[in-house]
Amino acid sequence: MKTLQTTFFLFVFVPLVNTAPSIQQESLQFYEYGTDVTMGSLIQQDYEMQSKDIRKDGTNVSLDISLRQQGDDSERNVPPTKDTNLPTCLLCVCLSGSVYCEEIDIEAVPPLPKETAYLYARFNKIKRIAVSDFADITTLRRIDFSGNRIEEIEDGAFSKLLLLEELSLAENRLLKLPVLPPKLTTFNANQNRIKSRGIKANAFKKLTNLAYLYLGHNALESVPLNLPESLRILHLQYNNITTITDDTFCKSNNTRYIRTRMDEIRMEGNPILLAKHVNAFSCLRTLPVGTYY
Repeated sequence: MKTLQTTFFLFVFVPLVNTAPSIQQESLQFYEYGTDVTMGSLIQQDYEMQSKDIRKDGTNVSLDISLRQQGDDSERNVPPTKDTNLPTCLLCVCLSGSVYCEEIDIEAVPPLPKETAYLYARFNKIKRIAVSDFADITTLRRIDFSGNRIEEIEDGAFSKLLLLEELSLAENRLLKLPVLPPKLTTFNANQNRIKSRGIKANAFKKLTNLAYLYLGHNALESVPLNLPESLRILHLQYNNITTITDDTFCKSNNTRYIRTRMDEIRMEGNPILLAKHVNAFSCLRTLPVGTYY
């Protein structure tokens, strides 16, 4: 006698919220890696709002698999990553233009769905960023590679990312900075191994939208040159800076010049005695944080 088997399928519907984050300069905040100062994190804030339940608990992502299956066909057909046989949107979480690949031990940037705007790939084992990683993804506006093992970034890796506004490379192993895309507003390279010779003289000069620059906890011997007028926050704490000049922040040939947008400069933890360089701050509305005596 044949046994009749009946299979029941349970469909779980999880409502999707329009999670494409908007960039609002007015509310821009950032988390300072490796210090006691918490300024709020734009990237962390958006992540928490968009994925409160998308957390990695060691082996399983605490998100119903049905949420992953609601992506469109283009997301489900993303090719496998370089490190596993799983497509990117099964290994990671893809939500309305945002890709979350956090704490999954990937060693390379995974292939991304077209139209990806926000990539969060924190706390993995990525060692290198190649030009090919973003060659076809020109829609990116935010990338967070914090907490990886990145030692090398190929020349031109970010050259096609003309919409990129926020880039975090904090807590990696970089010795030098890559060429940065022109529309950046926020760049975080805290806690790397960057020395002054690893930053080109004009690395920031043409970044006329750059407002937040974080280079704390590196090995810089001097303040980077040609800082843009747009800069509001500059963090250089716990480097190896021993001297600055009257032209570092100001213009020695123009006593009326005021750097009106600069709100904060952090230089504590450097071997420099700031009181010896008072003329270097004559154009600033507030004195840098650091040692004066």
